[in-house]
Amino acid sequence: MLFSSIPFLYYFLPCVLILYFIVPKALKNTVLLISSLVFYAWGEPKYVFLMIATVLCGYVLGLLIERYRGRTASKGFMLLSVVAFLGALGYFKYADFFIENFSKATGVSVPLLQLALPIGISFYTFQILSYTIDVYRGNVAAQKNPIDLAAYVSLFPQLIAGPIVRYVDVAEQLCVRTHSFEKAALGIRRFLFGLAKKILLANTLGELCDAFMASPDKSVLFYWLYAIAYMLQIYFDFSGYSDMAIGLGKILGFEFLENFNYPFIAKSITDFWRRWHMSLGTWFRDYVYIPMGGNRVRKARLLLNIFTVWFLTGFWHGAEWNFIVWGLYFAVLLLVEKFFLLKQLEKLKGIRHIYVLFFIAISFTIFSANGMGEALSRVGGMFGFGGIPFASAAWLYQLKNYGFILLIAIFAATPLPKKCIAYLQTKKVGAICVNLLEIPVLVCLLLAATAFLADGSFNPFLYFRF
Repeated sequence: MLFSSIPFLYYFLPCVLILYFIVPKALKNTVLLISSLVFYAWGEPKYVFLMIATVLCGYVLGLLIERYRGRTASKGFMLLSVVAFLGALGYFKYADFFIENFSKATGVSVPLLQLALPIGISFYTFQILSYTIDVYRGNVAAQKNPIDLAAYVSLFPQLIAGPIVRYVDVAEQLCVRTHSFEKAALGIRRFLFGLAKKILLANTLGELCDAFMASPDKSVLFYWLYAIAYMLQIYFDFSGYSDMAIGLGKILGFEFLENFNYPFIAKSITDFWRRWHMSLGTWFRDYVYIPMGGNRVRKARLLLNIFTVWFLTGFWHGAEWNFIVWGLYFAVLLLVEKFFLLKQLEKLKGIRHIYVLFFIAISFTIFSANGMGEALSRVGGMFGFGGIPFASAAWLYQLKNYGFILLIAIFAATPLPKKCIAYLQTKKVGAICVNLLEIPVLVCLLLAATAFLADGSFNPFLYFRF
């Protein structure tokens, strides 16, 4: 079930919220757990048992890790949790990738398992791992109530697409959290803005991307138009979903950490990754990079640490070589910046933004491909390889069709809308207008999104792929 769907918006969510707010405090987590299981089973009925097994395994191992803390057994149970959870993730997500590449390398034909990827497994696996590892480190106490732990892992607002919520960040909120009309109002506003970003911007940009892929009349300018459209689409798709998750969390009394911070205004690739998918970046930093020694090691080991983290970051996104290359691509860029470019970029205030957007556009062209062959073809097309013409009628036609929405998307991807509203609120008349218009604007966004959904318009969700 998608947040951006009629069943979720008008059936599932109202029923859950009514039930959640009428039950006593002691039963709220139970309501969340049952609701989340129903939400997950809506699209993955058989794999809900895999998630339940993951929770039970994490619950038992968490108790054992805490019970034997300070002894060798505690570390053993923690390592067992890592092996078990990553093993399940590897089996469902990567088994066919390894089988296929083994068959190609050896010439031995091994049949693929053709397993369906359980929705959200990449996200909830990292969440349960953060729990068992933090219990081992002594950062949190083991959760004694299995319902509370299950509610944390399966919490439907962020279950299938993040942000990756670490247990240490919500441990207290699982037991004690506040609810208020003000908090709920902020949550509703955040949710509706996220819904609009997803449906009105990301979905429309997705139509342009599909038009590019279906067109036989490609050109250099059309490839660049596609690259720009795709990186905006995936931003509004994923950040919109994160906004909806954070908004729903507020309504339910939770405070989830931010996942995006205007990444396209970054001053460097390093800065970009401080702003893009922040929950994933901090997860790899705290559970992989720092335990490997971080940057307090010799240069050779530092190179190994960075390449390892970015190899895993790419591979986490999908079982294809283009994702691995995408991750290593960023490893190279980050290392070049670390050792050579960062100080120079500080002096190039205008050029550095062009530099960032240029390399990010190439990166998402690699990311969007179905395999490495298609990735190379698309990147080559951006530079005219293979005799591709510079311009084409198809490019000009699509630019005319989608130029206005591209301008809106570019504007919306910056802090300018927020700054404009903040400026208006400093003026008496402006503040009155903002306050009066807020509710009508939000209602209009909901109606517009509903109209798009009712019309059966293009409504993919890119991160289901991962």
